[in-house]
Amino acid sequence: MKILVTGGGTGGHIYPALALMNRMKEVDPETEFLYVGTDRGLESTIVPDQGYNFEPLRVEGFKRKLNFQGLKYNIKTIQLFVTSINKAKKIVRKFEPDVVIGTGGYVSAPMCYAASKLNVPTLIHEQNSVVGLTNKFLARHVSAIAICFDEARDQFGKHKEKVIYTGNPRAQEVANFVQTDVLSDYQLDPDKHTVLIFGGSQGASKINETVKNSWPQLINKSYQTLFITGKNHYEHINKELEESTRYVSDSSSSGVKIVPYINNLPEVFASVSLVVSRSGATTLSELTSLGIPSILIPSPNVTEDHQTKNAQSLEKKGAAVVLKEEDMNAEQLVGKIDLLMNDKEKREKMSHASKQLGRQDASDLIINTIVNLLKR
Repeated sequence: MKILVTGGGTGGHIYPALALMNRMKEVDPETEFLYVGTDRGLESTIVPDQGYNFEPLRVEGFKRKLNFQGLKYNIKTIQLFVTSINKAKKIVRKFEPDVVIGTGGYVSAPMCYAASKLNVPTLIHEQNSVVGLTNKFLARHVSAIAICFDEARDQFGKHKEKVIYTGNPRAQEVANFVQTDVLSDYQLDPDKHTVLIFGGSQGASKINETVKNSWPQLINKSYQTLFITGKNHYEHINKELEESTRYVSDSSSSGVKIVPYINNLPEVFASVSLVVSRSGATTLSELTSLGIPSILIPSPNVTEDHQTKNAQSLEKKGAAVVLKEEDMNAEQLVGKIDLLMNDKEKREKMSHASKQLGRQDASDLIINTIVNLLKR
């Protein structure tokens, strides 16, 4: 089978695609893949590093601010989109895929549109509770739509008969992680209850600042804390902490550890009692797959405030507590952490609710959908 996958711009579009490709490769090692993304996005390095063939396609997104400059930019974007469709058709004709899968980002629009016009079965995957512009546009043209949040279904309007609730492929990829001694790698006690705090792969200034201000309280708790700053924030945060609290980063006596980045986050998730984080789709798919309780601090700087809606979806089901960034301070943050870390029964209920939301067979559900498309 030949599969063309397209999507990019952010890890939220790329990592689910890679998780699905890896699973499909497990099911059928003879499957041939081509990944189409932009030459400037993260996918241009991440995908080839994973050993998959990569083809660049130039395309730009639309400006939402419709002033003169925005309109001028959007006219050029439309022209580029038309050009990219022609190139996309050439890619499809040359590769001759059995199916095309789009995981979001502007690059998936011309690829999936071109494939549909060439009568190639197409599937798009929406990771968030708020449907992105690209997937809204593609809904009428594609063969099937996979979603991760029930809230997304009705947003596809008259095309919702194409919608299938599958969850995020990252959920299946991490589903078998279990508690290990991984916390000892960070000079923490693997047998002690631990809260993990992080603000995404790049870190988040507001979260980092709040945790820094919370430090005097956190170091005296009965639980321990692992704090990920993000690589770009680590040096100045660590320096400020050393100056203000005499904290030593490699001290084995501190109940709080600070690190710039962790490559094996799902393994760490499986070994902690509580996670405090943003509410991006990939993070939530991993947390729910593993059944980890969470305090979610949605980023206010995302399209259509979708992280807030993602977080509220989990909170509504009892799997998470939402803390708005605008309301967050040291007292609020530590208070919410204490409330959960000092209540085992509450955490267990949240863990159960979280696990119920996780789709540990997400990739297999998508693969089954693809198989059904090919039977039509």
